[in-house]
Amino acid sequence: MDKKTKKRMDVIKTKLQSLRKQLAGAKQQPDDPEEPARLEQEIAALDAELTKLRES
Repeated sequence: MDKKTKKRMDVIKTKLQSLRKQLAGAKQQPDDPEEPARLEQEIAALDAELTKLRES
């Protein structure tokens, strides 16, 4: 695994942590009913990218 891939994985992990916190907050305070679904989609996409990077 090269440096670029490792850096991308670190960025994804950091963003996932942030999105998971936002998702928890959005579920507790449902101001925008579409926000949790949007956050879950972003998390799923980043998880898929992270899995792809780990396999390569």
